[in-house]
Amino acid sequence: MNQQDIISQITQQKMLPLYFNKNKEVSIEVLKALYAAGIKAVEYTNRGAEAIANFKEMRKVVNDTMPGMLLGIGTVKTTADAELFISAGADFIISPVVYPPVAKVVQDAGLLWIPGCLTPTEIFTAEMNGAKMVKIFPGSVVGPSYISAIKELFPGILFMPTGGVDTTEKSIKEWFDNGVCAVGMGSKLISKSVLENKEYDKLTKQTKEVLEILNNIK
Repeated sequence: MNQQDIISQITQQKMLPLYFNKNKEVSIEVLKALYAAGIKAVEYTNRGAEAIANFKEMRKVVNDTMPGMLLGIGTVKTTADAELFISAGADFIISPVVYPPVAKVVQDAGLLWIPGCLTPTEIFTAEMNGAKMVKIFPGSVVGPSYISAIKELFPGILFMPTGGVDTTEKSIKEWFDNGVCAVGMGSKLISKSVLENKEYDKLTKQTKEVLEILNNIK
């Protein structure tokens, strides 16, 4: 899939679940639970030494049993990590910061780069380095009204907040009313309890409920 295809899949889904767990089996089971709910794009985060080994196993599972699933990697800050996960089969790369050398590595590989931004200067720098979508992080710091305040400055950019997005209809609707194209869903959806107690059926149920809320948003 090309960059626009991946953007389309994320924006059609309207959310991007993201998580990390040191345990390979837990990481895979969470992925299966999300897929069972109808999720077709996931961000696994590079937040531990186990991330690359886990990601490689998750990639195998996706290739073998999850047609249509896009598996991206987040928290990529260096060119070395970008190259490592690209070689492991990442479909897209998400960074918590705007670092042009990472943008170049990702885009030279033909992949979608989604940087994390907060200020207008960071968004502009991301745009000048080829970003078509940015992650507003942490969204909890600025809130939904921030999107509508800056959106007109960047008509060519899509906004996806991460952090500060709850699983309630009220929270989700407020973000979309202010102009986001999708929302990142981390611990509010894939909670510590789900991971520690292996509540995979509960995760599938909750994810379906969130997707229903998203599908009803105009």
